[in-house]
Amino acid sequence: MSARDAAARFLAAVGAGDAGAAAACFAPGATYRNMPHPPVHGPEGVRGLLAPILDRSEYVEWEIVTASYTDDRAWLERVDRFRIAGREYAIECHGVLEVDPGTGLITAFRDYVDLGVWRERLGDALG
Repeated sequence: MSARDAAARFLAAVGAGDAGAAAACFAPGATYRNMPHPPVHGPEGVRGLLAPILDRSEYVEWEIVTASYTDDRAWLERVDRFRIAGREYAIECHGVLEVDPGTGLITAFRDYVDLGVWRERLGDALG
């Protein structure tokens, strides 16, 4: 499976609000680094990272603005949109994911977002 296909599968799971399905896109030894926070590891770490926001969101869309792909890497400039308690929040970010082409599983994901903007826009929406 190509990086393009792996990214599409992951984004579909996020869009469905399914942290378990999103986590299943990751290899057992994978790292997910949501900068500037420390990385999480493996599918369970990814599920633990994504579940709090996906579970509280009525709607999630990670809109791709621009993307570039190789067989084993995807660069995704995105606007992440979440609706929480009837209000939409939009955050610009950039993700880089690495994929094992043999398994189609994500082995590394680095997400870059301006944490100041994130906190300003979401405030205490996540509790």
